[in-house]
Amino acid sequence: MDHGFRLIVFDYDGTLVDSQHAILHAMTAGFEAAGLPAPEAAAVRGVVGLSLEIAVARLCPDPQDGVTVNRVADAYRAAFLSLRSRPEYHEPLFPGVRETLAALDRPEVCLGIATGKARRGLLASLERHGFAHHFVTLQTADDGPGKPHPAMLRRAMAEAGAVPEETVLIGDTSFDMEMAVNAGVPGLGVSWGYHAPEDLTASGAVGVIDSFAELPPRLEALWEART
Repeated sequence: MDHGFRLIVFDYDGTLVDSQHAILHAMTAGFEAAGLPAPEAAAVRGVVGLSLEIAVARLCPDPQDGVTVNRVADAYRAAFLSLRSRPEYHEPLFPGVRETLAALDRPEVCLGIATGKARRGLLASLERHGFAHHFVTLQTADDGPGKPHPAMLRRAMAEAGAVPEETVLIGDTSFDMEMAVNAGVPGLGVSWGYHAPEDLTASGAVGVIDSFAELPPRLEALWEART
């Protein structure tokens, strides 16, 4: 495999890790703690990738009710922390993640993460899976504006010493693709996450892959098409 991308940034939930069960559980707990009916699973999947307060606001009956939004968000965090501490907690990687990261992780290539997760949750998950060593830059919702604002990608590029022309984002939601467009970076979608492939394409994805095995050759083709 030979591509010229210096920085490859991955979304986390829905792209590398199948965390749907945990997210749905924590969101249900958060709304119930605030005395509100839990949102439908499809609605929750639709906001995955946004920073927590923004996601909760979109799901709340009154998005402008900041007190309720914060209450739900705090209860979500507590529920997720409790769930993550259980011995039986399972947040599986999608097929092919380890092999693909190992293949892409070379001295001339930097790998990074840009996620709506809080840093504490991201670090706990990376430790659980034992693959934090692959990533040189970790951008989370704690660090500034969330997706689709380009700030996370801009910080990742600054930390890696990369420019937009040699950076690519891999993600599963329209928020990822919009962030990539806003940062002047190509966004490559994955079909196994939270948003439909057609939504990714409509949001600016330069393509959508159906398995991690497709990623290395697709990156090579994408680089050749840009040069």
